[in-house]
Amino acid sequence: MTDDRDNSNVALERLRDLLRSGRFAAGARLPTERSLAEEFDVGRRSVRRALEVLEAEGLVWRRQGSGTFAGTRPAEPYDDLGVLVAGTDAMEVMEVRLRLEPQLAQLAALRAGPADIRGMYDLIAKIDECVDADGRELWDGALHRQIARCANNKLLLVLFDVMNRVRQEPAWQKIREQARSAAKTRPVTHDQHLAIIDAIAARDPLGAAEAMRRHLLTLQESLVRATSHDPLAERSHT
Repeated sequence: MTDDRDNSNVALERLRDLLRSGRFAAGARLPTERSLAEEFDVGRRSVRRALEVLEAEGLVWRRQGSGTFAGTRPAEPYDDLGVLVAGTDAMEVMEVRLRLEPQLAQLAALRAGPADIRGMYDLIAKIDECVDADGRELWDGALHRQIARCANNKLLLVLFDVMNRVRQEPAWQKIREQARSAAKTRPVTHDQHLAIIDAIAARDPLGAAEAMRRHLLTLQESLVRATSHDPLAERSHT
């Protein structure tokens, strides 16, 4: 049955006025379709259709079960992370890191500002101050994300965040800490972190990329040894 108050164009113009009014900041949830229909004195179907137009224009975004929000949809790297984690392993994560993070370091060497670089050195100090694995993982992840952020490429940062969310899973954190402890790589990691940041500070993109690559290869080698059941490999680190 057609609602006598159906007028999608009126609803669209009223919604445009509402968004232009500043009443709702970017990310703010809009009233329900029922409330908007009552406010505009139009049918709910008209409101729904008008919202579809605004969503197509990127002026609002909707999430099922949560409502409609002003502005563009925020980046959501991967909603079903559990499926992704279950279907990957530490070596796959390292393969992605080796192909992504050297490029991020290279771009950071071109684009990071002085304050960004000071922040990177501060994060190395934070890692060194930690006496527990959880703290080291926290600050290590913060350092690598700071480098990724300073690459100043939104798409690459989204890709990094997908990978980093997998890295943050407790199972992967435990494996990495076992690898570092078995191989006694913490002093090496400290020096490698410094080499990466020194190259970024020196505006040396190729040097920064190579320093990051060497750092990740060291971690990859440690992971291989920690997850190997080769008795020879185990005896070489006892």
